[in-house]
Amino acid sequence: MINLNELNPEQRIAAETIHGPVLILAGAGSGKTRTVTYRISHMVNNLGIPGNSILGVSFTNKAAREMQERVRLLLGAKAAKGVTLSTFHSLCIRILKQEIQHIGYHRNFTIYDQADQMGIVRIALKHFNNDKNFDKKVILAKIGFLKNRNISEMEFANSEYFDPESAYDHATQYTYEIYQEKLRFFNAIDFDDIILLTVKLFREHPQIAEKYSQKYRYIMIDEYQDTNALQFALIDGLTSTHKNLCVVGDDDQSIYAFRGADIANILNFEKKFSGAKVIKLEENYRSTTPILNLANQVIAENKNRTDKRLWSRDQSTEKPLLWACGNADHEAEIVVDDITKSLAAGDHLGEIAILYRSNTQAPAIEDQLRMAQIPYRILGGQKFYEKKEVKDLIAYLSLCFNPLDEMALRRILNVPNRGIGIATLNKYIALAASRKTSLYQTLESTPDLAPLRRELIEKFTALTRKYQEKFRGTSIVQPLTELIEEIQFTHYIARQYDDNPKQGELRKNDVKLFIESAARFESYYQGQTPLKSFMEKILLADNQDIKNDAESAAGEKNEVTMMTLHSSKGLEFNHVYLVGMEEEFLPHKRTIRAGEDIAEERRLAYVGITRARKKLIMTYCKERKIYGKDQACFKSRFINQLSLFFTEQDRTTFGHLAPQEIEDYKKDFFSGLQDILS
Repeated sequence: MINLNELNPEQRIAAETIHGPVLILAGAGSGKTRTVTYRISHMVNNLGIPGNSILGVSFTNKAAREMQERVRLLLGAKAAKGVTLSTFHSLCIRILKQEIQHIGYHRNFTIYDQADQMGIVRIALKHFNNDKNFDKKVILAKIGFLKNRNISEMEFANSEYFDPESAYDHATQYTYEIYQEKLRFFNAIDFDDIILLTVKLFREHPQIAEKYSQKYRYIMIDEYQDTNALQFALIDGLTSTHKNLCVVGDDDQSIYAFRGADIANILNFEKKFSGAKVIKLEENYRSTTPILNLANQVIAENKNRTDKRLWSRDQSTEKPLLWACGNADHEAEIVVDDITKSLAAGDHLGEIAILYRSNTQAPAIEDQLRMAQIPYRILGGQKFYEKKEVKDLIAYLSLCFNPLDEMALRRILNVPNRGIGIATLNKYIALAASRKTSLYQTLESTPDLAPLRRELIEKFTALTRKYQEKFRGTSIVQPLTELIEEIQFTHYIARQYDDNPKQGELRKNDVKLFIESAARFESYYQGQTPLKSFMEKILLADNQDIKNDAESAAGEKNEVTMMTLHSSKGLEFNHVYLVGMEEEFLPHKRTIRAGEDIAEERRLAYVGITRARKKLIMTYCKERKIYGKDQACFKSRFINQLSLFFTEQDRTTFGHLAPQEIEDYKKDFFSGLQDILS
């Protein structure tokens, strides 16, 4: 027997309510996965409901696997095997493999990946009579957007999403029709078709929807607040013969409207499913009472929400902190300084997270972590120093710092394109090996039979010699800026991303951020040889990354986690730094300037706050550099009137210390740091 006494009273009610529509409003950290898995196990073990009539659907493979593992532990492998626990997409693929012939496809259909999709879009655009150079990824993204809103290629032109003044929409309409025609001809579907075609199947052949509704008599949907219109239509088909539907979610954590999630699905559940029972899970097992008090107060300002209030048995008196910082560099300084203190006190880096609204906030923090030699990872994103264009520039600096660095030389010999191809490179590599000299020395000293090629090589070596000399000075920023201009690096990027100008602008912005990063290091290491210090810190951090990858493989993730608020949902940490709590970051400027409802931005703040178990530190800057100019910043409206729920500290003084004073201030915390990390 499954012992339901192990659940709290509300969890137990949820586990015992089996028949009819049920809405479990599960607040952050309230034990929803435990509740759902006990509910499934109770149905099979205590009530004798066949496992093969139970369906549990989640959004990610990770969530589905976690649910499967927990059910297996409660029921045993044999009994658990009959229960279907899957994602929306894997469920629909299973159905399509059996039924897709009813809507004009063969059962042996292929699922196209992005490369295949782009190939079709490219073919379509070749026949589109327009001089404009369209970004294929933008058009493909719009097609996916339309499919997730159940809008066919024939309906697009008459939908609310079609702008007759937009050249891109006309190109999308033309491409969408050819795209779907080609997919059908190739007996192929794309990722967005998986749910769309299953819904089409259910609507055009209601007997098939009835078949699967009778098969799955008891249905549970996780993260219901994240469902879109298409997923709702799928659920509607699966419950066509019964209403034994249990959905679990939290409208206060609905943060994926940009992916098509419709919060109305959870808010209107009782209207859609009359007689629904609503159960609130409000006891939080994650955070302390002061953290929850702040979270409750923040989210209470949203009007269109269900009324609930999280509470905890952990009555800690340690309030969240709000640090007023001078600017973004100072913000990064004091956050990393505090992490250093935690590390020296024996805290595990894997229990520390830095959360931010926008990826543009990450580079300053990354620089400080690297200077402090603290390992970190970026969840759901790419480390700044691992981006291609940044690595290209680092290779230039590395070659100026160390002409024997052959890997750096190979990387940038023809970046930007200067007509030195792979055949020429291989020739010089072979010569260097035969003479036992470095590749750079071989390039400098060997005449080439082809005069033009020799001239290109000489120009390259002259360029590097010139900047080797320039970087021997006390500045990184000035020669770096000159180098970028001389090799026309931003023009090179623009050409590389000619068919994706938006991506090109992002990459060019990375170049600006890299210059800012160099300035940060230059300021930090005043009086030293800045390029040497810069390269040493970058190389040391990269070596630490390699070490940490090995530890991660062994299950020991001793590294700080950095991520956006969107990526943080579902995670929890002992210590959380929620940076950039200011207007135009949270809420984001796009939402403010568009005059849109900021309710989802408030939910993002709520999600960030509720990631913290024991310690929550929020920060805001009094000014930030925006488009190269310092601009005043203001505390986020989400916390502006809530000073009773946190302790505000003005930390701006620390930011005015000289670099050597900062070093002296920190040295006690760095003593023994390498021993701790190793």
